[in-house]
Amino acid sequence: MWKYFIKRLLQGVLTVWFIATATFFAMHNVPGDPLSNDRAMTEITRANLEAKYGLDQPLFTQYTIFLGNLLQGDFGISFTQENREVNDIIREHFPVSAILGILAVIFAATGGVLLGALTALYRNRLPDYVIMFLVILGISVPSFVVAALSQLGLVTLNTALGRTILPVAGWGTILHMLVPALVLGLSTMAYLTRLMRSSMLEVTSSDYVRTAKSKGVPATRIFTHHQLRNAVLPVVTVLGPAIAAITTGGFVVELVFAIPGLGRYFVEAVQQLDYTVIMGTTVFYGAFLVFMVILVDVVYGLIDPRVRLEQ
Repeated sequence: MWKYFIKRLLQGVLTVWFIATATFFAMHNVPGDPLSNDRAMTEITRANLEAKYGLDQPLFTQYTIFLGNLLQGDFGISFTQENREVNDIIREHFPVSAILGILAVIFAATGGVLLGALTALYRNRLPDYVIMFLVILGISVPSFVVAALSQLGLVTLNTALGRTILPVAGWGTILHMLVPALVLGLSTMAYLTRLMRSSMLEVTSSDYVRTAKSKGVPATRIFTHHQLRNAVLPVVTVLGPAIAAITTGGFVVELVFAIPGLGRYFVEAVQQLDYTVIMGTTVFYGAFLVFMVILVDVVYGLIDPRVRLEQ
């Protein structure tokens, strides 16, 4: 186990380095000057930033400075937000995105497993047809469309009832989190439902399930101990990347619902060519994704003793 973990960790470090390198050179190929673009900046401030990041030096020198700062955990200072470090932006706003992402993951994983198992149990019957139709909608419709329709529905509901049942936008209470979390986790839930359905159907027709039925094992025990436990393994495999994707992929949802998460600042940084914020958040998100993939690989081996991670 430890040998596998160290090997995966080294692969993860290499992946993060590649992400950082690709982001650095991609951002330096974008047209425009990150220190100008109609921003109010004194010549002294500009000179200090150029000296700190080597912007007046050759590209390879800038890359060396960038990697050196990265190894120290220093993502730099925002070019557009006065006296604000990228580390502080991540520290203050990623918890908001993480809370929203955790709620969305809970909704997606719970709904995906239950609905997937339900469609397998009622295969080719009305519940199966209805759920799979909704799954196709959940996968096909973009999140920004679902977010806009959800806001419209909330406005209509609150107006009809004459009071605010659920807030349309903002952040602060659990009521503010419910609808954005549902919207954010909807597409992942749809994908997990399809995956769980396929896995459940495969397990249902396996030899050990038929053997358990022939021995007279109660249907409930067969479902919980044989079918559900084995069918959920493929879902666990993709859950790590799904968690990272949900947590880091709520950019549009955060903008629509005016949530002060990290995704909102990333979008603003892209619009304003704030190089340090873009590179810092991209590397942070990449490292988070790699960590979740490694974590799920290890958990997968603990859940299924038949898996030998060393091999």
